[in-house]
Amino acid sequence: MRKFLALCFVFVITLVIFSFNATPAYSDELEELSKKINELQSALEASKKATTPLESQATSMKKQLDGIEYQITQIEKDVEAKKAFIVNGYKDLEAQKNIFNQTVREYYIKHSFFSPLLMFLSSADATSVTRMLAYQQKDANQDKSIITNTALKIAELETAKEKLEKEEKQLSSLKAKLAKDKAEIEKVVAGAKTYQSSLSGQIAELSAKQQQILSARSGTFTTSVGDVPLADDPNASVAFNPGFSPAFAAFSFGAYTHRNGMSQYGAKARADSGQSYKEILSKYYPGKEIKENFSEPSSITVNGYGSVDFQQYLYGIAEMPSSWNKEALKAQAVAARSYALAYTNNGQKPICDNQNCQVYIGHSKGGAWEEAVNETRGIVLIEGGNPVSTQYSSTTGGYLNTSGWDTKCNSKECWTGDAWEKIAGSPWFYKSWYTETYSNSSSKCGRSHPWLTQEEMADILNAWIVRKNPSGAETDRIIPTTLNQCPINGVSGNPYSMSELRSRAENSGGAITSINSVGVTYGNNGSTAQINFSTNRGSISMSGSEFKEAFNLRAPGYISIRSPLFNIEKK
Repeated sequence: MRKFLALCFVFVITLVIFSFNATPAYSDELEELSKKINELQSALEASKKATTPLESQATSMKKQLDGIEYQITQIEKDVEAKKAFIVNGYKDLEAQKNIFNQTVREYYIKHSFFSPLLMFLSSADATSVTRMLAYQQKDANQDKSIITNTALKIAELETAKEKLEKEEKQLSSLKAKLAKDKAEIEKVVAGAKTYQSSLSGQIAELSAKQQQILSARSGTFTTSVGDVPLADDPNASVAFNPGFSPAFAAFSFGAYTHRNGMSQYGAKARADSGQSYKEILSKYYPGKEIKENFSEPSSITVNGYGSVDFQQYLYGIAEMPSSWNKEALKAQAVAARSYALAYTNNGQKPICDNQNCQVYIGHSKGGAWEEAVNETRGIVLIEGGNPVSTQYSSTTGGYLNTSGWDTKCNSKECWTGDAWEKIAGSPWFYKSWYTETYSNSSSKCGRSHPWLTQEEMADILNAWIVRKNPSGAETDRIIPTTLNQCPINGVSGNPYSMSELRSRAENSGGAITSINSVGVTYGNNGSTAQINFSTNRGSISMSGSEFKEAFNLRAPGYISIRSPLFNIEKK
């Protein structure tokens, strides 16, 4: 009897194991997920070792881990279902325990005392014997079925319980590893997002004095073309010969602009190429509706002029030369009308008369400009039914925050050759700045051009080195050596001399004394991505924003980088 039961158990367990292997293999899936996490961990370590944290890579890994976490959640639900199945199974077994025990006892008794010979001798005929044997066989089969099914249930539950314990242990380990890796990746993502502004926390904080200097040199206010095209300065062009070598100069693509809305020189080139004013507006103000027959106020209040008829106000806007293509003038007229309506809340508050708003000269310009205003009367750019603040500026360097690359191919691929502002001949498209303001006639701090000597450019790199690794240096003294002779934004101070800063750089890893070459790379986001210098210390690389900050803090006189998109020229 015991051998029979043992054989039943072996047979049943074999069936159960086969049955469980035919179900979804969560253990295999967990191992696969563990493998994926290990691969992501390796990728994360590689990312952390990179010079610049790759935010997109870290974000991608985080998304993958989020997906893995979701899979784990589903597996947890399946584990809970299995656990409930096992608990209920044991409850059922407990209820059937008495039946099982009674069946096993009766089966044993029946087979111990059952004698076919005795049954034959005691029966009246063969038919009765056959009937009794059949009954006995059926009864035995029923007992065997109950015993086998119960044994099967026990074996199934025991196997399921073992697999569940293994999965729970593996799942717990995987969840702990996942939580650790997610926390690590979130740190990388957070670091990547703040990298440009914090410079990995290694650069010293700016003093209030340095912040004032940077603010004055960053081109934070905006100018437009005005009533006549901007005058060019040949000394600020790349063709200028400074009379010494090597010579270095920083050239900004565009300047003094918020980089939003319409480029006026870009509009000129587009109009000259055959684009209509509506096509121009659609490019520079994407997603905005061009609304006709908009109800304009009869008048608005202009600071210094009082109440002015709205149409007469538009006639007096001096933001684009009347000699330019009519379609460019019409685009400007719609932009000026929309800006005035948005700024004054449809005539409810006053507007200024200068470049802080729009330049108003107090009388009609007449000619083609007045015609452009008349031909676009009632046409406004709106969003949500209201006029939008249609910002515009002279030159953005080929890139706008609101519409991307301002080129024929609408990407960086054909910049700078097919940049609309370059085609239009904007004198600010590629210029090196060395004047106090945007005006060529403003103070130049005794300099006749923006080109720097090798010692002056090395001094700027030493400023970057010391700021990155102060080693006891007074970083608030990293300001222009000429600051007291030529204050910037009213600021003066106690700057390091070039020899003092060079000495400080020696203590911070080694000073720069000579520069062999310089290379620049540009990002798809319209900014200078990386600067690479070949120096006496070997190759030195930094982000465009790092270099711009060091340059604007230390460059002599009023020499500055005015745009996030710039180049370094060497002669």
